[in-house]
Amino acid sequence: MDDGELFATVRSRLFTAVIGDVMDTLGLVRQFLPPEIRALRPDMTIVGRAMTVLEADCVGDTVVHANRQDGFGLMFRALDELRPGEVYICTGSSPTYALWGGLMSTRARLLGAAGAVLGGFHRDTREILDLGFPVFSTGAYAQDQRLRGRVIDYRCPIAFPNGTRVDAGDLVVGDVDGVLAVPAGHVEEVIRLALEKVEGEAMVRTMIERNETTGAIFEKTGIM
Repeated sequence: MDDGELFATVRSRLFTAVIGDVMDTLGLVRQFLPPEIRALRPDMTIVGRAMTVLEADCVGDTVVHANRQDGFGLMFRALDELRPGEVYICTGSSPTYALWGGLMSTRARLLGAAGAVLGGFHRDTREILDLGFPVFSTGAYAQDQRLRGRVIDYRCPIAFPNGTRVDAGDLVVGDVDGVLAVPAGHVEEVIRLALEKVEGEAMVRTMIERNETTGAIFEKTGIM
């Protein structure tokens, strides 16, 4: 399936728990981002391809390299290069300033991006909620990244503090239970198996409602 069909299928039929379970069976056991990364609102979901962004701490607004247009480093370039269906996913900084805000959400939404996932804070919460743009972060904190951080690279491999690696093009899925990344080369297999598991869980739910014991159900199906 193409990405449009893939995203629609994941949104309508799957969720992070079942996708994570399937990846565990395939040996992909470190694919969830840190648990403190949560949606701004519990009903927010996010599905899209990773546009990875690497942030680093700095002090002051002096710009040395000619390719750095301002005190934000490569942030504007990364933001402007977002493609439809992509997720701006950023990590690398200390938890001392916001990595995302309302104007960035406005620009990303206009470009057709699927959302933003941040290994750090966001700000302009009311503005983002009014836009309805999906943002997952560790919380709200208004202090600006200018003078404190730079985007130093994008579309590069990034790693979160819990060891989860995300590469550009990986499938990012987030819901009320957390955020995970499916490696691009495993997407087709993971989604196929996740759909099969959802069908199996529906059967198990029916068996539970018939008052069968959980032990007997697991022995029959291997699902619980």
